Amino acid sequence: MISVQPLIHLDATDIKRIASGYTAGGRYIVTYTDSAHSTAFNLQYVTRKEPYVKRYDHFDNETLQRYNRVFSDGYSFGAHDNGLLVGLLIAEPFEWNGSLVVWEFHVAETHRCIGIGRQLMECAAAKATHAGLRTIVCETQTTNVTSITVYRSLGFRIEGVDISYYSNTDYPDGEIAVFMKRRLKCANDPQR
Repeated sequence: MISVQPLIHLDATDIKRIASGYTAGGRYIVTYTDSAHSTAFNLQYVTRKEPYVKRYDHFDNETLQRYNRVFSDGYSFGAHDNGLLVGLLIAEPFEWNGSLVVWEFHVAETHRCIGIGRQLMECAAAKATHAGLRTIVCETQTTNVTSITVYRSLGFRIEGVDISYYSNTDYPDGEIAVFMKRRLKCANDPQR
């Protein structure tokens, strides 16, 4: 049975097992035009001849220490299956703009497509709503089509693209950052 609880500690073994990476049969191509009177971004899904494979390798000790400090905010959650961590959501509130920024959101390959991601995100959304935050922000890549699809199914929409977020050579053929948001109902936002 899966139980979701606040995350209080994370070690390298757990995150490397859960956040393994992804394989995609397609990607979003970004078209960008900029002139004195108009700027436009367009994302168009295209299939790939060969699957795109991404393996994560950014979980060094400094990153893990930072994440373990973020847990004290109370917005990070772990999903456990008989005591084994099988999913996680690491998030940090930004009071200045009423946002909850999700740094990591992963479910182990062995436990995908059974609602664990939805449970994790709903726990974070409930906590953020209760705290009066107005939105949840996630960042992914144009190559991570599955993440974009999952975020959309969880109520997110694409609200930003950054063509040089990872490097100065991201655009046009590299991984391009996509920012997705889920707006929350909160008393502090008169527009909701």
